[in-house]
Amino acid sequence: MVNANLILLLIIYHLSFTINNLNMAYKKIEEYDEKVTSGLMKTYKESIALLGEDPEREGLIKTPERMAKAMQFMTQGYDLNANDILNSAKFHEDVSEMIIVKDIELYSMCEHHMLPFYGKAHVAYISNGWITGLSKIARVVDVYSRRLQVQERLTHQILTSIKESLNPIGVAVVIEASHLCMMMRGVQKQNSVTTTSAFDGEFMKNTTRSEFLKLISAKLH
Repeated sequence: MVNANLILLLIIYHLSFTINNLNMAYKKIEEYDEKVTSGLMKTYKESIALLGEDPEREGLIKTPERMAKAMQFMTQGYDLNANDILNSAKFHEDVSEMIIVKDIELYSMCEHHMLPFYGKAHVAYISNGWITGLSKIARVVDVYSRRLQVQERLTHQILTSIKESLNPIGVAVVIEASHLCMMMRGVQKQNSVTTTSAFDGEFMKNTTRSEFLKLISAKLH
């Protein structure tokens, strides 16, 4: 008969190991880097003045600090590792069906104009014996969207991370997003939506890809 104390110790060890892995995978964004914050504050204060405003005005005194912290939050993906997140909840399951997580909200920053783009991602993979927690797929989207980005690269980065971590039979990623660099400036087209896609493995086949596209387009009643 297995000793109960030994079982308890093994459970505690497993939980401790899992928590440590999660702490490594997710940054506590409340702990802002003081050096980065200070440097950004100085830059933003100078920028406000160059735009013709008074950075010492009551409504703007704390704006450089707020902007500095907001920018660090919106680019926190640089400090996260998508593969670590996927591997933190990786399980062996004898399944080979299509797994889809659709309508994942995403918010990112266009690297060309430093203006936001936002929308939703649809991600699918066909298991080759390994699955991951469903929330981890959404986390991967956050890891890469919380960086200075272009939508085309973001789409492929999500696909590559899932492919490397889970070694699935196939991966598919579709992103639909609206870009403020097109809506607020330039051509100023408020209703335009950009769609990008990336497919690998089984999803290169027309039948599989068509099934995926049909499922992400379907509305639940």
